[in-house]
Amino acid sequence: MATREPQKAKRASPRKAAAKSDLSDAVKRLESRIKSLQVERDALNGELKAAQERIAEMEAAHKDAVNRIDWVIDSLHNIVEEKS
Repeated sequence: MATREPQKAKRASPRKAAAKSDLSDAVKRLESRIKSLQVERDALNGELKAAQERIAEMEAAHKDAVNRIDWVIDSLHNIVEEKS
């Protein structure tokens, strides 16, 4: 019988091309995802700054209201003391 010599199939190049294509697609998807996350992060930072400003305004208004209430209470105590 005739002996066959084992031969290696050379299909590596199509696999490498497919692997490079898959890798390229994966990189593009990841870059797209990174970009969308950066846009979302920037939007959230903007919302956070607006919320912090609003909180500061509300705290100032709260402080003013408390001061006015204290002033009214002190005035009422003074009126009661003057009458007695």
